[in-house]
Amino acid sequence: MSDDNDAWIKRWEEGNTGFHQEEINAHLISHWERIVPDRQSTVLVPLCGKSKDMLWLRNRGHRVVGAELSDLAARAFFLENDLVAEERQSGPFVVLSAGGIEIWVGDFFELTPQRVGKLDAWYDRAAVVALEPSVRQRYLAQLKLLLGSKAVGLMLTFDYPAEERNGPPFSVSFQDVEQIFGERFRLKLIDCVDLTEGNRWELSRVWKPVIELRS
Repeated sequence: MSDDNDAWIKRWEEGNTGFHQEEINAHLISHWERIVPDRQSTVLVPLCGKSKDMLWLRNRGHRVVGAELSDLAARAFFLENDLVAEERQSGPFVVLSAGGIEIWVGDFFELTPQRVGKLDAWYDRAAVVALEPSVRQRYLAQLKLLLGSKAVGLMLTFDYPAEERNGPPFSVSFQDVEQIFGERFRLKLIDCVDLTEGNRWELSRVWKPVIELRS
C-alpha cells in the first residue's frame, strides 16, 4: 500500500474528514436526472467515503458501485444508514453490499470490469481533487477501463490559485479537466459557484466548477 493510501486511511481513523458532507449534494440533485435519465444505469462512485449521495442515487433506481480505501468509512456508511451489509471477498477487495449499493474496499486502481462489469455512469464529487496532479492520467485510464463506451458523468472540483495551497483538495480547474479528460469525453461547464467568501482555507479565490462529461 502506498504512503498516500496510508494517509487517507489515517484521516478516517483520526476523524480528519472535513471533506465529508452530511447532506445530499445540491448539484447532484439539480443536474443528475438530465445527465443520466436512465434510472437503470449502473453508477460508479470513486473514492466514495461514506457519502449519502449514494443513497440518493440508489433511491433513484441505480445500482451503485462505490470504491473506498477505508474499511472504517465503508462500514460506517452502512451502519449510519441502518443498512445491514453482506460481506464477501473478491481478490484484494472486501465487498460490502446492501439494497442496491456495494462498496469495494481497497485500492480503486485495482478495480477491474471483470469484478464489477462495465458501468454506465460515474459521479465524482471529491475524487479527482483528492488525487495528486501526477495521478490524474492514471485516474482517466482507470475510468476508461471501467466505464462503457457511452458513459456519462458529473464531476465537481475546486478551482483556486494553486500556489496558495497544497491540497488535498487540489485545485482542478475546468481547463485542467479539459486537458486531461477531453481525449475521452465531451465536456460542458454547467455551473461554477463562487465559494470565496468565508472559505475555510482563507484563499483569495475559490470556485466550484460543475462539469458534465459525455462519451
